[in-house]
Amino acid sequence: MKNKCFKIINLLIVFILVMAMAVGCSNETTTTQNNTSTNENTEVASQNDTSANENAKVAEIKTMTGEELVKQNSGKEKDKVLIIDVRSPEEYKAGHIPNAININIDEFEQRLSEIEDLKDFPIITYCNSGKKSGQAAEILVNNGFKNVTNAAGVKQFEYDLVHYTDLRGAAFEKFITENSDIVLVDVREESQVKEEGMIEGAINVPYNAVEANLDKLPKDKTIALYCNTGTKSAEVAKQLEALGYENIVNSIEGVKEYNFTLVK
Repeated sequence: MKNKCFKIINLLIVFILVMAMAVGCSNETTTTQNNTSTNENTEVASQNDTSANENAKVAEIKTMTGEELVKQNSGKEKDKVLIIDVRSPEEYKAGHIPNAININIDEFEQRLSEIEDLKDFPIITYCNSGKKSGQAAEILVNNGFKNVTNAAGVKQFEYDLVHYTDLRGAAFEKFITENSDIVLVDVREESQVKEEGMIEGAINVPYNAVEANLDKLPKDKTIALYCNTGTKSAEVAKQLEALGYENIVNSIEGVKEYNFTLVK
């Protein structure tokens, strides 16, 4: 009877020891898992910090003097940037930098879709003093635009201003579609027009033959101009403006830059 009691006691002791060892192993596994999870969370936090730092670098706004903007806005260099005048439509019409489109600061954020395709493209903003254009620049970088410059305003530098309206290709296409009482003019050379075609409804007045074709360009109508890249059409716009034309719209993106539908 005593031997049976001893055996039972021994079995109980062995059972207790086994259970204690099992609990110890379980705690070690849980601790290891917790440590692993902590390390993973630390790694994720580190990655998030790195991503935040990268975004901070992207958000840097550059500045530009008036002289630098004039240089950038000449020749083929103008096609490498988009210039945005953030003043009111009235101020823009009274005189703006050539090749600049107008997006008023009061509606700037609501109209970002108009330039959504240019998040990686250099964008230059300006106004009168640099204050409102600085606000616009902040809106751009906060919405993922990566190359933004705030330039000297028109009251800080004596720019050669123009009064006609500059539009991007899509806006120009919408304008000529919605306005029937206009004269749409392709200012490319006649040989190119014959080979490639024109926008439907357009007439061809080559940029070097404007004065000989003034009878086709009535002053009481809006004259809408386009070419290959917006360079020659801008020259024609300035020429017409000097001749007293007041309603001129120019596409800063020509047929080589925007996918206009051309017909022969």
